[in-house]
Amino acid sequence: MNQESSVEERAHATKNDPRWMSIVNRDASSDGQFYYSVRTTGVYCRPSCAARLARPENVQYHLTCEDAEKAGFRPCKRCKPDQPAPKKQNARKIARACRLIEQSEETPSLDKLAELAGLSVYHFHRTFKATTGLTPKEYAEANRSRRVRASLEKSDTVTEAIYDAGFNSSGRFYETSNAVLGMTPSTFRAGGADTDIFFAIGECSLGSILVAQSIKGVCSILLGDDPAFLVRDLQDRFPKANLIGNEPGYEDLVAKVVGLIEEPGTGFDLPLDIRGTAFQRRVWKALQQIPPGSTVSYSDIANKIGMPQAVRAVAQACSENKLAVAIPCHRVVKNDGSLSGYRWGVERKRALLERETLARPAGRGKR
Repeated sequence: MNQESSVEERAHATKNDPRWMSIVNRDASSDGQFYYSVRTTGVYCRPSCAARLARPENVQYHLTCEDAEKAGFRPCKRCKPDQPAPKKQNARKIARACRLIEQSEETPSLDKLAELAGLSVYHFHRTFKATTGLTPKEYAEANRSRRVRASLEKSDTVTEAIYDAGFNSSGRFYETSNAVLGMTPSTFRAGGADTDIFFAIGECSLGSILVAQSIKGVCSILLGDDPAFLVRDLQDRFPKANLIGNEPGYEDLVAKVVGLIEEPGTGFDLPLDIRGTAFQRRVWKALQQIPPGSTVSYSDIANKIGMPQAVRAVAQACSENKLAVAIPCHRVVKNDGSLSGYRWGVERKRALLERETLARPAGRGKR
């Protein structure tokens, strides 16, 4: 066999291996799954290495760094395959910053957080948001809000709870308290006391439906088989609120929601009172952007909000949604397209999707 034939065979074998496309595409998701070495340089690299693409006849594959080094290759100084991947290194740095935020009485400055991570302020801010889906400021506010929720249940006064949670002034917290708690802190602490929530119950092809509205907008759309159970569900959310049913005009509100169920794609133009954590609101906002007749996966939503590793958390946020149809969590499916759990039953989820599929304009489908 001549030398030219040997080169062609090596190139053919390399390019026919599915790992070659990971190298060509510099696919970071393949990092750690294998390494490749280059005969002419004597180095081995990660699949995502940004160095100039090697000629395929000079490439060898290795399962581990140890295998590559035993074969006589040294680690690339550019991608540093013998060290933790940059993504993992950044995740560890951001995790330390998150712990500092959570443990500090007052939010550390951006400069201090960046210094802890060993990054420039600009790079830290960008990396923090890419890793957590939130800016450092948003993360700190969400953390303080969680602490307020916990403190409100045990502190003697609302003011004490606010300061215990790390807010420098009560005014700063009250600016965002309605978005986080859905009401003032004192009302939240009292279990929704003196909060008027109007509701009405109707029937649709999917069973019983309860629609509740606060002064800010529709705060609950619940589906089920038993109207009494739906009322108890609403009571559990606001144990001390003034639940007011059968008010004149509220049947029209139910009718509008029923119309959205029976005729998908008609649009939901009622104001919503969306209550949840910063992360939940990000997920729910992404859900509202899914067109009728389309489905996405939980992974798609995680990527959409900039948190690709938070698939389970996204699924949990979907399960916490209390605004059926208005926040269309029924349009989220598993990666293989199969239906997963739905707060109001998988059969209702299937029925909603089938109706939207039939009603969608031509050319629209799974994204």
